[in-house]
Amino acid sequence: MHANIFAAGDDVLAIDFLVLPEFSLLSFASAVEPLRAANRVAGRTLYRWRVLSSDGAAVATSSGLRLEVDGIFDPQATGDALVVVAAFNVARHAGPNLEKALRLCARRRLPLGGIESGAFVLARAGVLAGRRATTHWEDLPSFTDRFPDILVSPSRYVVDGDRFTSGGASPTLDMMLDLIRLRQGYALALSVASIFIYERAHPAEDPQPSLSLGRLDWYEPRLAAAIRLMETHLADPLPMSSLARRLGTSRRTLEMLFLSHVGQSPQEFCRGLRLEAGRRLVLESRDNISSVSTQCGFQSASAFARAFRQRYGTSPGEARNARRRP
Repeated sequence: MHANIFAAGDDVLAIDFLVLPEFSLLSFASAVEPLRAANRVAGRTLYRWRVLSSDGAAVATSSGLRLEVDGIFDPQATGDALVVVAAFNVARHAGPNLEKALRLCARRRLPLGGIESGAFVLARAGVLAGRRATTHWEDLPSFTDRFPDILVSPSRYVVDGDRFTSGGASPTLDMMLDLIRLRQGYALALSVASIFIYERAHPAEDPQPSLSLGRLDWYEPRLAAAIRLMETHLADPLPMSSLARRLGTSRRTLEMLFLSHVGQSPQEFCRGLRLEAGRRLVLESRDNISSVSTQCGFQSASAFARAFRQRYGTSPGEARNARRRP
């Protein structure tokens, strides 16, 4: 198959899951169980999967439980896509041989995914260079610093062509539901979500707990506080001078904090938050575009539409229609 798997298609999709020691069982289940449920609801096989390890032996999860696997990872004998599932101590568990094998998969144009710290494994192999990607929110700052050639996003999950990454268990469930929606339509995706009593699937662009939360709180609390203020003033963005004053710092210091830690000016970061919020409203609500633009602090619907197209490559109306199309 070796194409964009996040597209309409009724062929059976075969996915190999490469699990590394200390991986999260919950994240893994969030990837596999929706596929199992999709087959059950459809009454036929839409998805097949194998669980692989680097040596073919059972793998211990982060909780100590051991998972039996179907075989050894062979980069020359993969399914239609490979997903790396990892969590803790990636540097210990993913060595040069595995990275070389992943580069071989990339040369074969195999779709590659990373769940949680699986993104680190793909990044270390060099197969995410120039791509958008995400990882667990706790690791976003270190991921950004370690891999400057990757366009790091705080989104719950990111699909960039034949590369896809997610931030943890719940974002992975969202990503797999989106895979099912795009391949087989809304009806099946909604039925699968209902099996797990999952009432509101999140769009990819929904941020994980903000970049400010968690680590930023202890190593740069001013930046964390600034982002929280931005998030609570989307409809009426605070001027940078006012934001700096509330934080007890100068505008120049605020700008340096943002440039140093997130690689953007405060204005650019705030604009991104507002556009992400606008995209969620476009995709998940019935509010008209003029109302969405007001809720996100844009002076007019046309200004919002221009900014939206510049960021996402489509108009708000087109994005909404595409999301709702079966």
